[in-house]
Amino acid sequence: MSIVDHHEATVPLGRARRSSGTRSWISNHVRLAIAVDFCCALAAGVAGFLFRFGDQTSAPRPDALLAAALPLIWVAWTAASRAYDARIFGAGSEEYRRILDAGISLTAAVAIMSYSTKAEVARGFVVFTLPAVTALSLLGRYRLRKHLHGRRARGECLRRAVAVGHREAVTELVREFGRARHHGMQIVAACLPDDGGHDRVGNVPVAGGMGEVADVVRRAEADAVAVLACPELAGVELRRLAWQLEKTDTELLVASALLDIAGPRTSIRPVAGLPLLHVEHPELTGARRIVKALFDRTVAAVALVLLAPVWALTALLIRLDDPGPAFFSQERVGRDGHGFRMIKFRTMVVDAERRRRELEDGLPDGAATRGGVLFKLRDDPRVTRLGGLLRRWSIDELPQLVNVLRGEMSLVGPRPPLPDEVDRYGGDVFRRLAVKPGMTGLWQVSGRSDLSWEESVRLDLRYIENWSLAMDMQILWKTLAAVVRGSGAY
Repeated sequence: MSIVDHHEATVPLGRARRSSGTRSWISNHVRLAIAVDFCCALAAGVAGFLFRFGDQTSAPRPDALLAAALPLIWVAWTAASRAYDARIFGAGSEEYRRILDAGISLTAAVAIMSYSTKAEVARGFVVFTLPAVTALSLLGRYRLRKHLHGRRARGECLRRAVAVGHREAVTELVREFGRARHHGMQIVAACLPDDGGHDRVGNVPVAGGMGEVADVVRRAEADAVAVLACPELAGVELRRLAWQLEKTDTELLVASALLDIAGPRTSIRPVAGLPLLHVEHPELTGARRIVKALFDRTVAAVALVLLAPVWALTALLIRLDDPGPAFFSQERVGRDGHGFRMIKFRTMVVDAERRRRELEDGLPDGAATRGGVLFKLRDDPRVTRLGGLLRRWSIDELPQLVNVLRGEMSLVGPRPPLPDEVDRYGGDVFRRLAVKPGMTGLWQVSGRSDLSWEESVRLDLRYIENWSLAMDMQILWKTLAAVVRGSGAY
């Protein structure tokens, strides 16, 4: 008996219900989030009180009352900002944005209330305490998210979803959710146009056609429906499905036909009574790019000064480990196809390029390339003993800060390609040359060299289409974790 058949025998058809496991982990996570916010507010209130008044026992009454009530006020204010919505847990920046909005609005409310009631709350107390509680809550939510990701990696805390669309699109969605478990979606059934005559899509049972989605949701006890772009379920049909799911507390997710375009570039605006999805062009030039360039060069200049001792020690160790120069420069292709010399610490033997040709000749076709383009070997015999360690911790890439300072590279961007790689580019891959290459990027924080060539290209294109300075900051933060894990570094 399939999973859908089993649920059909046990779940009433009158109304879907969220599975008990889903209800349990959501309730537990919300309680944990409330406890974290309460403790953060308590700690910030005590710290702010001590910072402003020390060990005074006769502190002003308004400040003492605010410090005592802050944990309850903060939890209530955070709830009013919808920061306990289960849909924002685990992925995306929305959870952090709502916490930040709560902190800013609460600070403004306290200032207005203090002025209007003449309560005269000490400014030093407010200026220290409210930013502190916001920062602590952001840190607490980050740790809570990592805990949730760990559980999802073990197959726990997942929302059950039914995928609706054509076979190829559903297969890709199943593969993506299986790879990125931290998003918290588990496809438990699929609905295909006239069900395609297939029993399964990947490891997911095909439970019906486009007209049976609501019934499949009930039988599979699904929490969400993911509708992929398909003409069979659009317009009136999609609206009717939304009406059916509205009564069952089932979330409806509709995927755009646009690949990897989201965030501030998209907005829905009514035109002639039709809700049209407007897509802005990516900002590859202009003021925001100037800000990015200034940020890159400033960070690179500061890092070069602070890391000077690391440079000197690394260069000395390379010379002692293997005869030859400490640095290695190589022609790479930058923005708009312009070449530049990229600098790295040498991690291979001096005659590595000659030995590469020998390796290629001695290996089966495609054995050491990704997509026929990128040459990579997991156990490359050309890498020196010290070179393996430098690659493990990405220390070999530190000299690229010089390229960033020169304006040839960015801190974050697509991987810098070799000229012979670009010669083998085809079609959409040339889009990678629309921006400066980066020291790190989505490819770096998503698996590094373990990624397939197609996946690396897709991540680079996603970055280009959705670039923002906030995304750069997020990638730089995640890069630290990727470097510590060392996975995919070879």
